[in-house]
Amino acid sequence: MNKKLFPSNRRPTIAVTGSAGKTTTKSMIASILRQRWTIYESRDVNNAFINTEKSAKRLRDFHQAVVVEFGIVYFGHIIKHCGFIKPNIGVITNIGTAHIGNFGGDVTKLAAAKSELIQHMDQSGIFLFNGDDDNSKHLLIKSFPGTIIKVGIKNRADYRAETVEYTEGGMKFRVKLKGTHFPFHIPIYGIHNIYNALFAIAIGDLLGFTPEEISRGLEQYNKPVMRMATKKLTNNITIIDDTFSANVDAMKAAIDVLTNVGLNGTKIAVLGDMKGLGVITQEAHKEVGSYAALNKVDYLYTTGELAMMILQAALEQGMSPDNVIHFEQKEKLFQALTNLSPGTTILVKGARKAKMEDVVNFLTARYGDA
Repeated sequence: MNKKLFPSNRRPTIAVTGSAGKTTTKSMIASILRQRWTIYESRDVNNAFINTEKSAKRLRDFHQAVVVEFGIVYFGHIIKHCGFIKPNIGVITNIGTAHIGNFGGDVTKLAAAKSELIQHMDQSGIFLFNGDDDNSKHLLIKSFPGTIIKVGIKNRADYRAETVEYTEGGMKFRVKLKGTHFPFHIPIYGIHNIYNALFAIAIGDLLGFTPEEISRGLEQYNKPVMRMATKKLTNNITIIDDTFSANVDAMKAAIDVLTNVGLNGTKIAVLGDMKGLGVITQEAHKEVGSYAALNKVDYLYTTGELAMMILQAALEQGMSPDNVIHFEQKEKLFQALTNLSPGTTILVKGARKAKMEDVVNFLTARYGDA
């Protein structure tokens, strides 16, 4: 692809959507742009189109760039977002299973709904997508006449991360910019977060920011709460708090983080229900259970009616019944977590409605900050 710089006489107006990683990607982009500019960033948590209408009213001439997050639940939502703020740079992070129940469990319909961003953004602008995400092949990209940018790790891409490694407190990797490989570090765990960072790196580069400015922005970004937040407790116990939301891809990504961060100690996954999955609910929960078993999680604790299916699949994959326990009440779950061995790493994740932060709060109160 021809990676031309964004025209200097236009205000970059960046919209981020996708099934996962929206808020983190938005925050990383905003942090990079703040290294030099005064920007407008949409407020966290509420990404409904009604919030974009409020953002439009808050924009001022002194804002040198705009970074907003577009959430969707049904067809037409992104069209409404674009009616309030029309982006000239669009990002679709990935196509997963979030809200797929509203599209009959059909990933092509979900991709079509996300593709409203491609169709209703500035047609001379820049569109970015994840070249490693298999479901993104369903996006309606071919009709877009503007500049198309692909990010990735596994496959060829315009912005590609190489030599990816887990490091203390985050991830490090290299990206080729203007013919030179530059090292980057993000203060958060997970390969999936490197994809989020790649979108931010690409946009920073296309807007003329230096590798040093981009690197500083990634180090300083405001981490969204309850999203892959790690906390050290006494006895070298580590909590991975990823309780903000849950879908299949996010659950599997969080399990990957657990197995990497907890490499040398006991690894416990505490998982709650996933919501909004419609016809794929059973299949999705079983996929997560199988994944936990195959990725050598030591203990799997589930809570919530739907999460029973996670447990069943883990048992079917050969996890010991002694190590896989379902809890009808969180109080019983808390009792099971009262005597964790030193060096334990514990992942806590579930849908927003599952209120899995209750578990994080219990652990923090029980063991105390390190």
